[in-house]
Amino acid sequence: MNLVKASDPILTRVCENFDFNNAPFDPIEFAKELVKHMYDWNGLGVSANQVGIPYRVFSMRGSPENFVCYNPRIVMPSEEKIYLEESCLTYPGLLCKIKRSRYVKVRFQLPNGETKTETFSGITARVFQHQMDYLNGILYLSHATKYHKELAFKKVKRVA
Repeated sequence: MNLVKASDPILTRVCENFDFNNAPFDPIEFAKELVKHMYDWNGLGVSANQVGIPYRVFSMRGSPENFVCYNPRIVMPSEEKIYLEESCLTYPGLLCKIKRSRYVKVRFQLPNGETKTETFSGITARVFQHQMDYLNGILYLSHATKYHKELAFKKVKRVA
């Protein structure tokens, strides 16, 4: 399993729902692989399409446990939004301020097909929203203002 390049068209396509009744692969084994690679790459989350798999699946670090979310959706985002810096495995070393909902109520299926509803706040809410964007074909930089993007790229050039 390898990360696809930022230019790969799979990252800008909406991913397909994962069908547990006609599974294209073992969802439990795939979940283990996603979590393993998320840690290997030192990420807070990784979506299936980031590794070339076009299904609505992602892993994310959580507290007190990691989550692998199949067919996730945001049921209710908070109206309150906050700016925080985000980075991404697709764009190593690039930190950019992004405005997102402070908390989100979400629904997803676990690798065994069980449905869960959770409310996430803090970094967990942010990671969930970031990974949802990937599944919807949206790169995180598209949420950044022109000013924040320019600032982020200038910082990367200074470090390089």
